[in-house]
Amino acid sequence: MTGASSGIGLELAKQFAKNGFDLIVVAEDDLIHKVAEELGKYGILAQAVQADLATYQGNETLCDFIRANAQPVDALALNAGVGVHGDFLRETELEDHFNLLNLNVISTVHLARRIGRDMVDVGEGRILFTSSVVSLMPGTYMATYAASKAFVESFAEALRAELKDSGVTVTTLLPGATDTNFFRRAHMENTAVGASAKDDPADVARDGFEGLMAGKDHVVGGSFMNKVQVTVSKVLPDTVKAEMHRRQAGPAKH
Repeated sequence: MTGASSGIGLELAKQFAKNGFDLIVVAEDDLIHKVAEELGKYGILAQAVQADLATYQGNETLCDFIRANAQPVDALALNAGVGVHGDFLRETELEDHFNLLNLNVISTVHLARRIGRDMVDVGEGRILFTSSVVSLMPGTYMATYAASKAFVESFAEALRAELKDSGVTVTTLLPGATDTNFFRRAHMENTAVGASAKDDPADVARDGFEGLMAGKDHVVGGSFMNKVQVTVSKVLPDTVKAEMHRRQAGPAKH
């Protein structure tokens, strides 16, 4: 379970714990050790790995820990991610976008390949990718974030088709705006979406967990409006969706 120290990742970890799964939880911050202790109260074994998954070595540290654990991975939840908000060319720093791509894209591929391969060898397993409803539209003022989630969505669907009849299922969770630290970290409090009502991460996580257990290809987490947004996104031109996202993610007008 990656990105498990807060938000949807933490709530996903609770879902797994409540359903009797032993856990290996990973995050960059040292809060992950306290999270593991709290998860242990569900009567399961929860182990913490503190690693920066935006680096190659951080991903290898997690993989080495899993292999040293000598237990097959029944389910892999790839949830860790970060956003960068602002005018790509005039407001944001290039290194922040590189960090985003390393975490949202490269780490996802890295861990899916390393851990997913072991699942295929065993002949069973479940993989949950956390994408986003913005994967279906150009993310104006969040250009690399939306593009990274579009990558995750496409990548997961391709893996699902490749793994047909392998015993390994792939599910993608697409949340909408969720009440986590994401918007504060991305400095989006002054945007329309940042100030709007948001879904409870516990509800989103429950939707994702249930979809994973049911073997669904994708789950739109949270409110009914997220499902409406996904449906509408499939028929609107990209130019219209880009303008809609500009209004949601652009700076508030006074």
